[in-house]
Amino acid sequence: MTPDLLTLTGLRATGHHGVFDHERRDGQEFIVDLAISTDFAAASATDDLGDTIHYGVLAEQVTAAIERDPVDLIETLAERIAALVLEYPAAASVTVTVHKPHAPITVPFDDVAVTITRSRR
Repeated sequence: MTPDLLTLTGLRATGHHGVFDHERRDGQEFIVDLAISTDFAAASATDDLGDTIHYGVLAEQVTAAIERDPVDLIETLAERIAALVLEYPAAASVTVTVHKPHAPITVPFDDVAVTITRSRR
């Protein structure tokens, strides 16, 4: 059976993540994309928000996760966000992409991102 998918793309918040002092001091924009495997059957049958993932609340939680205590690596931030998503009983797995479009890279680039996939154990 193919899982149903809930996607949130382009969640934006300012965080102070990075290994350089200026990144921690000044902060920068981070963008997060989520693809959550779930099963919409119960929510479709009951038409009850409690049977699915409230994406508005989730978006606020992800934004707060970006804004809170700094980490060195965006890989660590991605893990933080994946763990948050998997706290939802309806989430079977999640793919998290964290974009750092203003990373301190000395050559022209469009984006730098990490993507992880995590699931319930």
